[in-house]
Amino acid sequence: DVQLVESGGGLVQPGGSLRLSCAASGATYKTNAMGWFRQAPGKEREGVAHIYTAGGATAYADSVKGRFTISQDNAKNTVYLQMNSLKPEDTAMYYCAAGRGSGGGYAIDYWGRGTQVTVS
Repeated sequence: DVQLVESGGGLVQPGGSLRLSCAASGATYKTNAMGWFRQAPGKEREGVAHIYTAGGATAYADSVKGRFTISQDNAKNTVYLQMNSLKPEDTAMYYCAAGRGSGGGYAIDYWGRGTQVTVS
């Protein structure tokens, strides 16, 4: 199995920045994509961004394009989410996910426990 551990959440003022990290361990060879999802109270979980770990291709939700950047450090098996110009509506629990896919999407096989981001 693959274990995912998120860190970097916290409380930030509107307009501020945070960087989330997701460290993967275990059978990481089973996955070729990692991403971030978020879930606000009373809302469904939504995809934020993902990256294909081999080639580095990325994709973003429209709501975060131009503000969030996903990146990776393959040597550390870690994926990052740099979040700038944060808005109150970005407040949510952020989850790291990993799986396999290509092109337009990927199937998620593993989830982290989440890290809380509060913009207020």
